[in-house]
Amino acid sequence: MEAGTIVGLLADPVRLKVVAALALGAGTIEDVAQVSGLSLKDVALAARRLARAGLVHRDGHVLALHTEEFGAAARTAAATAPPVEPLSADPEQDAVLRAFLRDGRLVSVPAQRNKRLVVLGHLVHVFEPGVRYPEREVNALLAAWHPDVAALRRYLVDEGLLTRESGVYWRSGGYVEV
Repeated sequence: MEAGTIVGLLADPVRLKVVAALALGAGTIEDVAQVSGLSLKDVALAARRLARAGLVHRDGHVLALHTEEFGAAARTAAATAPPVEPLSADPEQDAVLRAFLRDGRLVSVPAQRNKRLVVLGHLVHVFEPGVRYPEREVNALLAAWHPDVAALRRYLVDEGLLTRESGVYWRSGGYVEV
């Protein structure tokens, strides 16, 4: 079974509750109804649909979740996924960036300085060398990465990656690709 099929099946809230109840140990239609708060009819209909798809084994009122299908679908999806583009040529830096960046956004600011420097070194590339930015524009550029723009601005300045004077910022550190 494909991962997309499983996700499609679980997009229905009733089927999702049935699968959750089965995963937590419910073993009959009645158990699932009691644990999930669903009606017996809703559980029976969802169980029939899940059984037709191969996620649930149904023998009368007894239900069993085929948990191995989830792992198999995940392994197949991972094996066929396109390779992930590295965020850095350095494998150690790439690992740090992958830990803190999701979908082009910074999920949290690293507490450890060495990791924070890797993230800031990556982030500073949104600023063009030789261009002066008013604080409002710096905030807008940083907001695309993380909501705490004040902290990011302060870290960039404190680490010498940006310089600030009279509310104007410019890039003063980090490497520049040529």
